Amino acid sequence: MAVFAASVLTSAALAAEPLTIHVGYAAIGLDSRPYSEGTSAATARAGEYLEKEFANDPDIKIEWFFFKGAGPAVNEGFANDQLDFAYQGDLPSLIGRANGLKTKYLLASGARKPLYLAVSKDSGITSVADLKGKKVAYQRGTNGHLAAIKILEANGLKEKDLQVTNLDSAGTVAALTSQDIDAAFGDTALINLAAQGNAKVIYTTKGDDPRFGRNAGIVGREAFINEHPEVTQRVVDAFVKAAQWSSDEPNRAALFELWHKSGTAIPILEDYFSNDKLAYRNSPLIDDLLVSQYQEQGVKAKEFGLIRREVNTDGWFEPKYLNSSLEKLGLQNFWQAYDSNGKPLGS
Repeated sequence: MAVFAASVLTSAALAAEPLTIHVGYAAIGLDSRPYSEGTSAATARAGEYLEKEFANDPDIKIEWFFFKGAGPAVNEGFANDQLDFAYQGDLPSLIGRANGLKTKYLLASGARKPLYLAVSKDSGITSVADLKGKKVAYQRGTNGHLAAIKILEANGLKEKDLQVTNLDSAGTVAALTSQDIDAAFGDTALINLAAQGNAKVIYTTKGDDPRFGRNAGIVGREAFINEHPEVTQRVVDAFVKAAQWSSDEPNRAALFELWHKSGTAIPILEDYFSNDKLAYRNSPLIDDLLVSQYQEQGVKAKEFGLIRREVNTDGWFEPKYLNSSLEKLGLQNFWQAYDSNGKPLGS
């Protein structure tokens, strides 16, 4: 009887142990601010959606980690069991899966993000084709890396035709400003640099083939998900609520103001999202278009030598938590789903 009582007490103590949910983000704000912009995950952070979800649970804490090393650094965090969930781009998450990381893809965040090509003021570059032999920067191992290669390929170029420099966003801005490089692929930092007159944007994937864009999402550590399915559901609920608010057009001005915590100027965010519906960019849906894009990215990543083995995405996408959130929140028809060709389903 005493042994049974001790066992019950031990189980109760274990159940009451505090739980810290470690959430990673494959980017970082200006001057290393622990915020980002452009995604519903950035909204969840700046608007404290996860913190509010667990506000009445004193034994559950949220810790955010922002990575200057972007997606590859997130993979290190997962590999060392230091992260439970993370916002991460398509290429690094696929690389992680190819290398055996046990993760699940839970919902989209930052899907269909455009990529920009900016050139230094005196480069004389006017098209993607002009990049041959030039010094061009992008951050290796990120979804921007793979998108850049696909853009080059569409214009008759390969990576080996360029002098590629591996730089993060801050390094890219400095190098373009000093004209130590001729061009760079990126997004809001390049829009901002062009607005200051220190570079010129000559190309964007906006309005071009949607397959040239980038995708990202919330990835979870499989062991955590299996051990804490109810907590996982609430984490997904919080991200879906952030996606809903981020998708409502009346919130556009307030959204950009919230993302401004990252240090990115509001006019830059307005430019970044110009001519795009918020719901199109902030949809959490795991639809046929998203899945097919990840599958294509896996094939392209191996073709371009970014990974050594094929990536099998079977069983990786786990939509049950997302579907439960959509049903619970009455959002089953809130976002438009697309087929693998980018056509709206039901049209």
